[in-house]
Amino acid sequence: MSEIPLRSVLYMPGSNARALEKAKTIPADGLILDLEDAVSPEAKATARDQVCAAAASGDYGTRVVTIRVNGLATEWHADDIGAAAAARPAAVVVPKVNSAEDVRHVEQSLLAAGAPEQLAIWAMIETPAAILRAAEIAAATPRLTTFVMGTNDLLSELRALHTPGRTSLVHALAQCVLAARAHGKTILDGVYNDVKDEAGFAAECRQGRVLGFDGKTLIHPGQVESCNAAFAPSAQDVEHAHAVIAAFEQSLREGRGVATLDGKLIENLHVADARRVLALADAVG
Repeated sequence: MSEIPLRSVLYMPGSNARALEKAKTIPADGLILDLEDAVSPEAKATARDQVCAAAASGDYGTRVVTIRVNGLATEWHADDIGAAAAARPAAVVVPKVNSAEDVRHVEQSLLAAGAPEQLAIWAMIETPAAILRAAEIAAATPRLTTFVMGTNDLLSELRALHTPGRTSLVHALAQCVLAARAHGKTILDGVYNDVKDEAGFAAECRQGRVLGFDGKTLIHPGQVESCNAAFAPSAQDVEHAHAVIAAFEQSLREGRGVATLDGKLIENLHVADARRVLALADAVG
């Protein structure tokens, strides 16, 4: 998993120079500078130049800057990979990854282009084939660090309906969380399309947090603040984590075999969870 929190990761259209400039001031943990869906075919080359210049600039502070390249089967993919390798973002985001072989192909292309070892691969999981092979994809290479759920594409390919609570997607989302956790990867939930529906967005962030996601991808700067709050420990969470650790350590000092807090059993796993909460709280300030 990433050592840098990725509560909020915002897509920015690579063909829009003003958007790339504005991204320098948006308090998202990460940015996906997009060469794929947000860019028309005639603007691909210009967007590539703008995005790679932005990624190489060092002007985005502590934000994790990534580049979403065009898919493996497209005419732009090879040029995107070569340019991204030279720009050295934190990661390349690859759409429509369907297999471990796809991941290894991208890795070999990055190596051939002279990409540094620390340039990671983020795989977009957005097809039924990818869901069924999620564990294989996660295990493909250590260079793959992150799953990004493409829920819009997945819904389309499933011929499913989007409903509050995402009933049609819960199984697939949970399966990908399992695969990511089994192989030590970060996993980001998909986007929420209605930027005016604050209540719906908050509910979906909460659902993603309950399922185990590390954060969420976003399509509008107005979603960043509430997303950051949803995927960060609350003051109550931090207080409870401190109490869990204190109760457990007190039981050790007293030679008791069992620790409890508010009548509930505390085990080593609860202490590990509490330490993870405190580490995340420290990381996000």
